[in-house]
Amino acid sequence: MKNKNISKSLLVTLVLLLVISYSCRKDILEQENPNAVTPQSFWKTEDDAEKGIIGAYSPFTHIWYYTRFEIFLSDYRDDVVNAFATSERTAAGSFNGIPQSNGAFWVWSAMFQGVTRANEVLANVPNIEMDETAKSNILGEAYFIRAYNYFNLVNGWLNVPLITEPISDLEAPNSVPQADPADVWAQIESDLIEAQKMAPESWSSDMKGRITSGTATGFLGKVYLYQKKYAEAKAEFAKIMDGRYELMDNYADNFTEASENNKESLFEIQLVNDGNTGWGGDAAGAGKGAAFHPDIAPKGFTGQDGMRINNWVLDLFLDERTVNGEIDPRTYTTLFFNTDEFTIYEGDTLVSQTYGNKSYQEVFPGSDLVWGNKWLDIAFDDKTGSQDNGWHQSGNNLRLLRYADILLMYAEAEFMLNGSTTDALDAINEVRARVDMPPLASITMQDIEDERVKELSLERTRYFDILRWGKVEEYIVNKPELKSESAGTGSYRPGREYIAIPQNEIDANPVFKQNPGY
Repeated sequence: MKNKNISKSLLVTLVLLLVISYSCRKDILEQENPNAVTPQSFWKTEDDAEKGIIGAYSPFTHIWYYTRFEIFLSDYRDDVVNAFATSERTAAGSFNGIPQSNGAFWVWSAMFQGVTRANEVLANVPNIEMDETAKSNILGEAYFIRAYNYFNLVNGWLNVPLITEPISDLEAPNSVPQADPADVWAQIESDLIEAQKMAPESWSSDMKGRITSGTATGFLGKVYLYQKKYAEAKAEFAKIMDGRYELMDNYADNFTEASENNKESLFEIQLVNDGNTGWGGDAAGAGKGAAFHPDIAPKGFTGQDGMRINNWVLDLFLDERTVNGEIDPRTYTTLFFNTDEFTIYEGDTLVSQTYGNKSYQEVFPGSDLVWGNKWLDIAFDDKTGSQDNGWHQSGNNLRLLRYADILLMYAEAEFMLNGSTTDALDAINEVRARVDMPPLASITMQDIEDERVKELSLERTRYFDILRWGKVEEYIVNKPELKSESAGTGSYRPGREYIAIPQNEIDANPVFKQNPGY
């Protein structure tokens, strides 16, 4: 699926570039090229529909999106990460972002690129004569892709335009107003319900990585949870707690290239280490590997400013021990930290180590700072640093929705409805049992929050958890030491929980308004 994604996304990009070129320019003689690809000539066959949907997936692997820059608007903003230096990469995390930020605009642009391509699929594929099952599956994927991008947009910027048709069909594309966030949430729900009905239950092995009805169901539950619709969220999560997904036996298998698209995964970004480099996302030969690894890797193993992990995170991991009296195995997968202890887990002896199998004291003698380790897949291909072979050296897929998260969200929804019930306990304890942690006899909301930190840190969820719980000021703003390596939190103003609307958009659209606080 990975190589197929890449080749088809490049092909559809060429098609789209030709379309743009055709629609925006004519030579002085206004002669039409009979061989040019146009919207009228492209959306004709099942192969066109297939190319179109692969093109809609493609922005996810743009370096402006999950290949790299999205991490600065998610993990780098939370209370786990303490990013080094001051730049537009760390600005949003210190509430110091500005409307002119290139980084934020790039992410916004890539997300809307995904929306635009999904809209094209949804508008054109219904008119193609093709296998009806294949058509339904492709439309379901497009509904999901549009919903997923709008979920990211409304959580990142809050006040965004809601566009559900091709740009060419809009009478005044530069005067589309920002929508009421409630309307955006309603559209996300509607799209995911359609995706549930139309996406397939599974794909053939060569198509793994494409979304399924289970993906849409799990994500719909997450969308309901974010809106505090706990009964609806619980019902959706319960639908897929039927055995179709399972926890991997080994927690670390969720973060290695050797175990991609496994039974725990509902949605992951298909990354490829194919030797390509380059900055672009859809251009021929552009890298589609994990270029965000240098932004997680410990100091000395990256050419970027990077970050460290705040010490409270390690303290939380060390607060309790496994049933064997050892450190939680997730600690070693998530963090690189100063310890000479080890944990026996799944037949392996886990120790704290980084690239080159180096111990903490070999790298940072006399230090107690905590560093990132998740995603780095240090044993794969014997890597010695995060940029051995350039920006895109790792093809380790980025998992964005796992069954463990479904279980924890189910526990949260049930707890918010009914308290510390058997159902809530069973769900959270299933996650804990996988890593030999003792079962909880009762839970509080704090227990759920803590378990999410241990299970999901550095997985693009923590900041948005804090945001939806209404605790940005309590957990981040009021603790400037958590951003001590950059600019603290003194620039916070009410409203800066969300990112500034890009100035490019405000300049181009006279009805756009800037977010509060900027």
